[in-house]
Amino acid sequence: MANDRSDLCVQVLEAAPDCRRLSRVLECFSTEFARRPSFVVRCSGRVNIIGEHVDYCGYPVFPMAIEQTILLAVAPSDDNLLHIKNADNSFKSYKCNVLTFSIDVPSVGGPNWYQYVLCGVKGILDNSTIQHDPARGMMIMLSGNIPPASGLSSSSAIVSATVLATAYMHNATLNKQTLATISAECEKFIGTQGGGMDQAIAYLAQEGCAQLIEWNPLRATPIQLPANAVFVIANSLSEANKAATSDFNQRVVECRLASRLLAKQMKLNWRELNRFADLQKALGYSLEQMDALVHANLSLNVYTRTDLLKLLEVTEEDFTENLLTPNTRNSQTFKLKQRALHVFQEALRVQQFIETAKSTPEDCISRMKALMKQSHESLRTLYECSHENLDQIVTISDRLGVGTRLTGAGWGGCTVALCDGVEESKRFVETLKAEFYANIPKAQASDIGSLCFTTSPQRGAEIYLIEKQQNNILPTP
Repeated sequence: MANDRSDLCVQVLEAAPDCRRLSRVLECFSTEFARRPSFVVRCSGRVNIIGEHVDYCGYPVFPMAIEQTILLAVAPSDDNLLHIKNADNSFKSYKCNVLTFSIDVPSVGGPNWYQYVLCGVKGILDNSTIQHDPARGMMIMLSGNIPPASGLSSSSAIVSATVLATAYMHNATLNKQTLATISAECEKFIGTQGGGMDQAIAYLAQEGCAQLIEWNPLRATPIQLPANAVFVIANSLSEANKAATSDFNQRVVECRLASRLLAKQMKLNWRELNRFADLQKALGYSLEQMDALVHANLSLNVYTRTDLLKLLEVTEEDFTENLLTPNTRNSQTFKLKQRALHVFQEALRVQQFIETAKSTPEDCISRMKALMKQSHESLRTLYECSHENLDQIVTISDRLGVGTRLTGAGWGGCTVALCDGVEESKRFVETLKAEFYANIPKAQASDIGSLCFTTSPQRGAEIYLIEKQQNNILPTP
């Protein structure tokens, strides 16, 4: 493996946080493979404070990395095989040839956990635009404490961690922006048409600051949050695997179709304008003007397949093959107006949230709470991606004056709440324990502290070397 490469953060193992989990993954690796790993990759989960379902439309988002992480212990293998194991024995191991493997997602139940690892390996080794050593086998042991299907980006953290591990193992010279872009693209091997937020924050996060993530080019701007702001994450205990159903991709498709239909109505090159941000730029409109455009031009609450074939002047074959995704090809109805209104209004809320954080008015936290509450209501009614458990948490929050919204794709998963100070956050957590978790049987068998907890911004992905090699230590960017 090469030494000083790109802006990857490479440190000796002694610099790593969470020593107990690191010791556990090292022990598991040594037990399974009868040797020590060469290095460990740490990649955090994330919570998106505001800006939901807008990244794949080209608009900025405002996430932060959290304490929960994916750890990958890795060593080279001389047999051209990928040996993929999990420290949690309930997840089955997997082995395949690094030169010939494929990613075949089951038609029922969604991807297997190890297929996210395969996405990361394939993302580096199949990328013809970067230089790297010839493919070689790897021994990989994964340990994760990000709850799966919780909206905290466990799957993207696995993909991003594996991209970083594979790049490092194969001497690829990459920077964080490139790694984030590759990670976002290769997660599509699993079938999810995401926008890149999860992978961007995985690499670009900084301790102590949330990040305003913008696109084309990918860039991250650290934004200081109010000193008294405390964020609480609450797991709804309703799992939501966005790769297991067509719900997520259906929303992506509806946004793309809405953008193309508006572009055609405005006599633009509609096939090239499938993202709202690109359409807005082409028109030279403000977000408020885009909102008005939707109200004026997208008149139907529900568009049928026949409606869109006529309005776009395309054949059934063209529509199916070029305008839909594989798991949405049987969709018959599309809610273009509602999805478009959410995106433009949510993008405006992100702007207002950032402006409030920068200007720090006396009622800064109150304004931010109001924006988060509006975001959830939009996700519930216009984007239709909430869940009764999420709504119940939000109802409790509203009564306590806490600003809460679903975070992540939705349909279950977690909420993120903004509290004004430690005391308010404590009251909120205790109320959720008494009024929400006490009524859910699944919560009784869980550590409540892992379901509902305060969090603060953490740093991005890092590599930890097992043996001290001074010439391999790079400063934290």
